[in-house]
Amino acid sequence: MTAAATAPRIVRASADSWQIVAAFVAFLALWQLTVVIGGLPVFILPGPAQVATAFVRAWTDGTMLPHAWATLVEVLLGFVTGAAAGVVAGYGIARSRVVDRVLSPYLVSAQAVPILALAPLLSVWFGPGLLAKVLICGLIVFFPIAIATMVGIRSVDGGLLELARSFRATRRQVLVTLEIPAALPSILGGLRVGATLSVVGAIVGEWAGADRGLGVLVNLARGSLFDIPLMFATLVTIALLGIVLYASVVLAERRLVGLR
Repeated sequence: MTAAATAPRIVRASADSWQIVAAFVAFLALWQLTVVIGGLPVFILPGPAQVATAFVRAWTDGTMLPHAWATLVEVLLGFVTGAAAGVVAGYGIARSRVVDRVLSPYLVSAQAVPILALAPLLSVWFGPGLLAKVLICGLIVFFPIAIATMVGIRSVDGGLLELARSFRATRRQVLVTLEIPAALPSILGGLRVGATLSVVGAIVGEWAGADRGLGVLVNLARGSLFDIPLMFATLVTIALLGIVLYASVVLAERRLVGLR
């Protein structure tokens, strides 16, 4: 790529970065203004500086790290498990009427029941350990990815499928060279949603029963510790975790399908 072709992309990236920074600064200013004008005490709404101080302190004194690590493990395992199951189920629903009729009612029913209602039950069945958290994350991730996969597979051009069959392509060849590439944008869209939902699932699972995790730290900070800046710092950590996972999926999407 020539320097002339690269320059506009650098300028555009710089402009986008400045917009993000400006929006973040405006958000912090509005937050601080709300605290000052409203005369809000720390236990109602701490200011940005207080939250930043609590954030740095929690990461430097070792308070945040073990909880963040526990949540990260739950999120990654739950996301991978739910995504893999969702892709397989979505493909089966898209290509088999029997699978569609058998699985669809259960998928809709499972999605209709709030995960907050299922989490305590799963914690009772599987205990307060890692397995229950992974299952909760997997369940909340499973549905959007399954639906996205189903939509993507069903949107494959029927003419191309007929052409592949006329050349006597095997089922595996059709899947690898036609169906997966055509459905990939839709599947990756489902993964974007699933990446953020996996964080929600981990926090819900920790609230249902755990001794470590960011959800546990939120409860400790607002309860026995009564450290509201720490609670907000933990919420910031949860948000950053979701942003990193979402950005990772977006980066993979750009590399795989060439989206900008």
